Amino acid sequence: MPISNHFTSILSKDWEINFTQCAPNGYLKYTELCNLLQLTAAAHSEIGGISFSDMQEFNQAWVLSRMRVEITELPKWRDTVTVKTWINSLENSRSIRALEMYVNGKKIIGSETFWAVFNTEKRRPEALALPFEHFELFPEEKATMETFSKINITDEKEIVFERTVFLSDLDIVNHANNVKYLEWCLDLVDEKLILNQAIKSFEMNFLKELSWRDNILIHKNSAVEKTIFSITKEHKTCFALQLNWK
Repeated sequence: MPISNHFTSILSKDWEINFTQCAPNGYLKYTELCNLLQLTAAAHSEIGGISFSDMQEFNQAWVLSRMRVEITELPKWRDTVTVKTWINSLENSRSIRALEMYVNGKKIIGSETFWAVFNTEKRRPEALALPFEHFELFPEEKATMETFSKINITDEKEIVFERTVFLSDLDIVNHANNVKYLEWCLDLVDEKLILNQAIKSFEMNFLKELSWRDNILIHKNSAVEKTIFSITKEHKTCFALQLNWK
């Protein structure tokens, strides 16, 4: 699609929280939060001419590599949230995008995301084939207090779950959707911590893609202030999640 006449380098988009997106406590699920952030990023790429459909002409897609989310509070059912997004950096095959979520003008969530251009046939990164110079970059405008980092996976971890990647886990890029990794791990957390909104921030590293019928192991390492999950396939780490507790 051509660049929209409504294109701006900073996008704000409103979303109404519906009941299907909420946990039993009436607040937005962490997985649905990530979905809303990524849908807003997708909407910005759509009007900017670098959407999935545009990139598929060159067998390319954006895939998430790292994500950090800092949470003051979660929105609840029937809230209308405003998600604001802009790009910190964009060059060759990589981009850092910032996102913020507001309720009634108050910032409640900030996120920093790292994206890579992925060839969906060759299954490897490559330089973006589309023009992107019309995007103004804002390298100094950060959405989070801290930037993302490499999650430290220690040997002191236990296997807590084993599962197979099902068809329902896959997305349009034909691999396990990034939110699914988060969902698998959060299902293994004490429900009281989730329902009491005890997560202060979390960070995800996506290292290797998972495909249909892959068999995986989920590992866990817990400390007082944080819990680290990792997912392995054939002894190779594919994903890491760090939950930081209040």
